Amino acid sequence: MADADLDVVIRQLARQLHTGLMTRAKERRDRFNGLAAKAKSKETGNRFKIMAKATMEQATTAAKRLQMSADNVADSYARSMRIAASTPVAVKVEKKAAKEKPVKKAKKAKARKSK
Repeated sequence: MADADLDVVIRQLARQLHTGLMTRAKERRDRFNGLAAKAKSKETGNRFKIMAKATMEQATTAAKRLQMSADNVADSYARSMRIAASTPVAVKVEKKAAKEKPVKKAKKAKARKSK
């Protein structure tokens, strides 16, 4: 996984989160449906069924948003890496800075000797 591109890793993690989210939502839906079946009054049973349906709708919406966000991030990362790879890198030569450093040290050494 160290050699994998980060955009692939992002998509993979989003897929794992998506499956986990949907699994938990289905468990909660099943719990509400079970409570609806055990309910003593019809109103309570209908309320639990509505809660089960709402749970699945909200979880599906959240999963879609999660997937869209992960796709956007992965695409953005891949695009920025392509742009970074295609731009040329300018090499700066710092010969003057290298020459100045010994001069400064020599001046400090002379100042210390004179004191």
